[in-house]
Amino acid sequence: MAEKTPGKVTMEKIVSLSQRRGFIFPSSEIYGGLSSCWDYGPLGVELKRNVKEAWWRNIVQGRDDMMGLDASILMHPQTWAASGHLEQFTDPLVECKQCHLRWRADELTATDKRCPSCGGELTEPHHFNLMFKTFMGPVEEEANVVYLRPETAQGIFVNFPNVLTTTRKRLPFGIAQLGKAFRNEITTGNFIFRSREFEQMEIEYFVRPDTADKWFEYWLEERRRWYLNLGIREGNLRLRPHGEEELAHYARKCYDIDYNFPMGWAELEGIANRGDYDLMQHAKSSGREMTYYDEEAKEHIVPYIIEPSAGVDRSMLAFLCDAYDEEIAQGELRVVLHLHPSLAPYKVSVLPLSKKENLAKAAREVYDDLRPCWMVHYDDTQSIGRRYRRQDEVGTPYCVTIDFQSLEDKQVTIRERDSMNQIRVPIAVLKETLAAKLAGEDLFVLPEGGQIWKEEGK
Repeated sequence: MAEKTPGKVTMEKIVSLSQRRGFIFPSSEIYGGLSSCWDYGPLGVELKRNVKEAWWRNIVQGRDDMMGLDASILMHPQTWAASGHLEQFTDPLVECKQCHLRWRADELTATDKRCPSCGGELTEPHHFNLMFKTFMGPVEEEANVVYLRPETAQGIFVNFPNVLTTTRKRLPFGIAQLGKAFRNEITTGNFIFRSREFEQMEIEYFVRPDTADKWFEYWLEERRRWYLNLGIREGNLRLRPHGEEELAHYARKCYDIDYNFPMGWAELEGIANRGDYDLMQHAKSSGREMTYYDEEAKEHIVPYIIEPSAGVDRSMLAFLCDAYDEEIAQGELRVVLHLHPSLAPYKVSVLPLSKKENLAKAAREVYDDLRPCWMVHYDDTQSIGRRYRRQDEVGTPYCVTIDFQSLEDKQVTIRERDSMNQIRVPIAVLKETLAAKLAGEDLFVLPEGGQIWKEEGK
């Protein structure tokens, strides 16, 4: 039985585990890395993909009022003029006259009159646009300037009439998008919490203006519940309203879903009532109609928009931090990631007790049989105890051990990550048993009639 230790999760522990086990690496590490840019390794890319798929299943696949979109990263530059990003998407910047490091003025306290790094004198604040600028075509002329999108939302807004025409949806309905966004942040840090290249999971939900408050409250709770259902502890989440001075230029109302990261409470997702600002701005700028015809009222209306906007990378960091645990098991420190099974990079690890040919062959047959169903790992190096610890540390929910007895009775041992409990089941019903367990059922399958029984009654 494992004993809990007071070991507290820190960002240093998360970074160490991420690099040691292949979740996240510094970008271009052989050249010294590139500031606040990250590469997702073999385990990281699986975890990240699982986060995105969990969101898509919940938001698009699981609803009949939501549709997906994948808009281009490069958009007509007039998009950003109409949306207000060319004028409004700025941060106040100060620079040290001595070491030339730059800082966001709004993140320095009133007493910070000197550079936090070297103590040098700071310049007066000036506004710095966060959009990355590039050029389309062979000549770097101002007429060919384009921007890497700083958010995915505008791709949804400019496609509103296209989606409305092709789907003939009635209000309320939403458009969801997953995609890359880029911000030339002045100050970054806290691992993947704030970086210059990141992925967003955004919903633009179009509603009748008089129902906007109701739908705002609905999405606030709906999005909070999504994190809870995937294992985030309720005490690590809070809802924080934006004050008047915080509200973005387009927002009528906004709340953050904050998570208690190792560095403190910080935004995990924002839910905003954007009103009709975006559709009105693009209609005015483009000359295109951006309205919805209300059959009941027999009039054209400009819908209000409720926007839940989450970061894939921040969500992934929150899931890692919340799942991380340390305990003493059999006199040794055991590091375990209690990841929800749907998020775990590997669902199952197949472990032959020995590398001997007959045992390895049997284990490979089990491995090959499970691979079409889930991401499955195979490990035959070092002792079985060390292999269990490795799988605990990367969050694999179940290990399947093939031993010499398996060659005789055609049964294998399933070992559960969180409790470390083990059961022995026939290979013939292994897939069904694992499927039940991964679905959250405390069951295993018996061969008699293929029925599923609770473990207590086996």
